[in-house]
Amino acid sequence: MLLKFRVANVRSFREERELAFAVPTGKTAHAARQVPVAGGRQLDVYPLIGIFGPNASGKSNLLKGLVEMRTAVLDSYYQWATQRGVPRELFALDPAAERETSLYELDFVNDGIRYTYGFELGPDRVVAEWLHAYPRGRRQVWFDRDASRRQPFEFPGDRLKDRAAMVKMTRPNALFLTVAATNNHPELAPVFYWFERNLWFLTPEDERYQREEFTRQAVLGPQRDRIEALLRAADLGIEGVEPVETRVAGRTVTDVQLIHTGADGTAYPMPWESESFGTRSWFAMLGPMLLALDEGAVLLVDELDSSLHPRFAAEVVRLFQDPEVNTNDAQLLFTAHDVSVLSTPSGKRLLEPGQVWLVEKDKIGCSDIYPLTAAQPGRHEDLPTSYLAGRFGAVPDLGEGQVGRRLRSVKTPKAG
Repeated sequence: MLLKFRVANVRSFREERELAFAVPTGKTAHAARQVPVAGGRQLDVYPLIGIFGPNASGKSNLLKGLVEMRTAVLDSYYQWATQRGVPRELFALDPAAERETSLYELDFVNDGIRYTYGFELGPDRVVAEWLHAYPRGRRQVWFDRDASRRQPFEFPGDRLKDRAAMVKMTRPNALFLTVAATNNHPELAPVFYWFERNLWFLTPEDERYQREEFTRQAVLGPQRDRIEALLRAADLGIEGVEPVETRVAGRTVTDVQLIHTGADGTAYPMPWESESFGTRSWFAMLGPMLLALDEGAVLLVDELDSSLHPRFAAEVVRLFQDPEVNTNDAQLLFTAHDVSVLSTPSGKRLLEPGQVWLVEKDKIGCSDIYPLTAAQPGRHEDLPTSYLAGRFGAVPDLGEGQVGRRLRSVKTPKAG
């Protein structure tokens, strides 16, 4: 499970900032899961977090920072070999950012062991890299890399095998973790594979057709009953999914179509192109979401409410919160604008304050992120109402009617 993510000088996050799924020590959280870790300890960890804030505040940038870290871990050995320097997405509004490093660090639990892995990237090389593990409950430094040292690599405790061979294979612009895991290093491969199996990124439009196809293939397999149940539960007028065979370029291709119930109770298959955008978006979500729940993976969803009705978005939240559905400790990190997902129609809280994080930008474009608990909401305070009223910050600095006043102040160009 993902515990913490630190980032600095990445996209709109100029200064170091941290997002935490782990509940702070001494705090009680009813929605948290107790995760056993080596050394006989347990950590309280949220199964999901929602990030809210104005447009262009940096919500998506945080998710993209996680994806960039994952991509670096998976690709630095092969993909970066053909590049000059290191690919980075820097803070763009300060020329000094180019001369500074970009920081990425993750705390996570894999197979009961907690790890802290991070690195700093410069313009042309990996400036620093480290891995700490807690196999007995106490921190062990497995390796520490610092490009400014005469001998960049240190291995306190000599816990890793084949160190010299792996160091020799590591280019200045490649991550040591990637090199070692690509060569099946026994201790480091599990850390690498955690990144491969997690941090899956979904956006409203990007790769939607691929996600639709992924769900289609899931329907044709053992997931059909579950997907049909979720389609029916969404009250879209859909009764089921029907495989359809067509001939394409001389070969038989199996596709699916959704079955709707008419006013007379008759089942009507509908062409896929006739389905609404909302229906197709929900369908495209189901395959990846079920896979994440089954695998116990971390799923990143940008703008959860963009193409889904608020009731649908709330149901996605409930699935990850429900311990009887989310039996493998999967996690969801999503961004949204619609704060109605914070509460149920009856006014009860759907997310605890510790699961709500807010993002806003300062006057020079730097993003800041903080938990709603920092604003100390009242125990029975209505979170959506107080948020929209600006009590917690992270809302647009926009007065009522301001857009119209600005437009009226600009002369309409004359025709001609």
